[in-house]
Amino acid sequence: MRNILNIIAVAGLSVLATSCFDKSKPNYQFFPNMYEPVPYETYSEHAVFPGGKEGLIPAKGTIKRGFMPYEIPNTPEGYALAKASLNKPANIIINEEKGKELFNVYCAICHGEAGDGKGNLAKREKFAGVPNYKDREITEGSIFHVITYGINAMGSHANQLSQEERWQVADYVLKLKAQLK
Repeated sequence: MRNILNIIAVAGLSVLATSCFDKSKPNYQFFPNMYEPVPYETYSEHAVFPGGKEGLIPAKGTIKRGFMPYEIPNTPEGYALAKASLNKPANIIINEEKGKELFNVYCAICHGEAGDGKGNLAKREKFAGVPNYKDREITEGSIFHVITYGINAMGSHANQLSQEERWQVADYVLKLKAQLK
């Protein structure tokens, strides 16, 4: 008997609470400025922003979080500097399988899966003079530099590969070079 009364009381309170709801009137907003932001038109002028413009330029010297700037210039002198002194940062952990996978996706089409310069595009003579790694004096710094900026007919792969991935590929290229000897 008591359970039935409890069920009837809960059902009655539920009916009372939901019957007062009016869909045409919104609920109360205690902090309306948190729900209704002030819209600013992109690149419009407003007095609340420094310089009066909505689209602000990032502060000088700012970089994306997690990004390490590569400050060696894209010049022959920069290439020589990278070849002589650039080494993999200590925080980069080399994964040989990842390096092989990235090489096969981005590099093997021209350089060949063995690094012999006989990839599909080289065989079909779409690009001439693709180097064989065995014939080149390369270091991990020079490989990273070339992947970052490109050289001769090879374009930059910095947009496709992160810095860590470029180091993975550079390590794998050195292992291919050692296998070709």
